[in-house]
Amino acid sequence: MTYTWFIAFIVLLVLELVTVNLVSIWFAIGSVCAFITTFFTDSIIIQVGVFIIVSIIALILTKPIVKKFKANEVIPTNLDRVIGKRAEVIKKITEDEYGEVKVMGSVWTACSNETLEVGQKVKVKKIDGVKLIVSKEGN
Repeated sequence: MTYTWFIAFIVLLVLELVTVNLVSIWFAIGSVCAFITTFFTDSIIIQVGVFIIVSIIALILTKPIVKKFKANEVIPTNLDRVIGKRAEVIKKITEDEYGEVKVMGSVWTACSNETLEVGQKVKVKKIDGVKLIVSKEGN
């Protein structure tokens, strides 16, 4: 059984290196501990128990650290600078139809959950794809 745990460790380590998504590293650690256990006992039940317990403990202890490093941070773009800016409606916007607004010298397709007339001043709430979500100033 000693070789089985060693081979399991190698396979899990190679899998981890190939995927680079931290999917099997915890089981690789468990297999190393099970491998070490083979020097002290021949009981397969104890070895499998060590493998399972160590894998779970490694997962529980390292998951918050891994999550912190793998956090999907939103990388702001230059387009994000229009959020919160004042814009002017240049094509009427209704709840059912897109309109257009001019903000910081650029014309954007815009939508809103309220009717906005040409010339009205609005505030950019967020960007949804290539459209701005706007609302009346003061909302």
